[in-house]
Amino acid sequence: MKFLHISDLHLGKRVNGFSMLEDQKYILNQILLIAEAKRADGVLIAGDIYDRQVPSAEAVQLFDWFLTGLADMGKKVFVVSGNHDSAERLSFGARLMRGQEVYLSPVYDGEISGIRLEDEFGELFVYLLPFVKPAVVRHALEGEMEGAQSGGGPQTCQEAVELAVARMGADGARRNILVAHQFVTGAGRCESEDASVGGLDNVDAGVFDAFDYVALGHIHSPQWVKRETLRYCGTPLKYSFSESEQEKSVTVVEMREKGNVEVMQVPLKGIRDMRRIKGSYLEVMAEAFCQGRNKEDYLQITLTDEEDVPEGVARLRTNYPNLMQLSYDNRRTGENRYVEVAKDIENKSELALFEEFYEMQNNQPMGAEQKEFVRELIEILKETR
Repeated sequence: MKFLHISDLHLGKRVNGFSMLEDQKYILNQILLIAEAKRADGVLIAGDIYDRQVPSAEAVQLFDWFLTGLADMGKKVFVVSGNHDSAERLSFGARLMRGQEVYLSPVYDGEISGIRLEDEFGELFVYLLPFVKPAVVRHALEGEMEGAQSGGGPQTCQEAVELAVARMGADGARRNILVAHQFVTGAGRCESEDASVGGLDNVDAGVFDAFDYVALGHIHSPQWVKRETLRYCGTPLKYSFSESEQEKSVTVVEMREKGNVEVMQVPLKGIRDMRRIKGSYLEVMAEAFCQGRNKEDYLQITLTDEEDVPEGVARLRTNYPNLMQLSYDNRRTGENRYVEVAKDIENKSELALFEEFYEMQNNQPMGAEQKEFVRELIEILKETR
């Protein structure tokens, strides 16, 4: 049985003020085409469907369009909520959707049963674990656990997930898949993710030993942790410039007989890339610099000019309409220097003091034209006193 593993769609997300909805619809359509081309039996969606707990109407409509497309192709769909999602909103209509073999994880109530599938190798069970924190598990089980009123129950994410997984009763002798949205210790993060201080959200990989494949969400970089079958597929799109060098992909998982799992990645290519470019203003605006590159890409541009370009963002956007960030790399920004109190203030002219201040701020001396301008300005100020 073959599955696509995707996660962290973050539908409705804005990056540096730019709406990603057009890009997201394009990449979801690409995933539909891959599901058909690879003859996938199902799609595992490991959380963070939306970018916020109350998603926009456009984001909800986009996910509805995607689910309908998968159902129309006869694909089974397995969805868990992530930390960005509202479990209550995401699970709306879950019992109705089961008729179309679209399985949405309900709000965690302490009971998770495997969804039974069957192929030529026998039974296969898919378990859906929504994003859980200790308080969620304590609340779900407070009627069963002694001392719940006095702070009993799981106190860490490790304990919460360990307890939730144990209660599933997954039989390690059978073929099992888990879809979950948690941070597994050892996974590498990038800038577009939410991080918990001090590793409070860490879960050890050993918690998932009963599962032949663990389809994880939460980490935006594609990677496996501890074993190749405990895997983050990463986001289908780049959501920060720390991801600019990554190749985004869909993970394809083929479940054969027990102990035989084949994993491969199919590259994804968005309408626009997210890139970093660097050079002087004249260099990056030159036609030769742009040849062979998509000017519509989302860009972070670093200018090497010693002086800031007036209205730099507006001027650069005439050539690069989707410029997201502008920064400078020059002598002024290359060193962190503290502005110290000038010595012998009484013995220095206003111009000399300003020159010292300018050099400390910009790591370079003033030019002749700048000196003349400041000298004239000082004279005017003296005359008006």
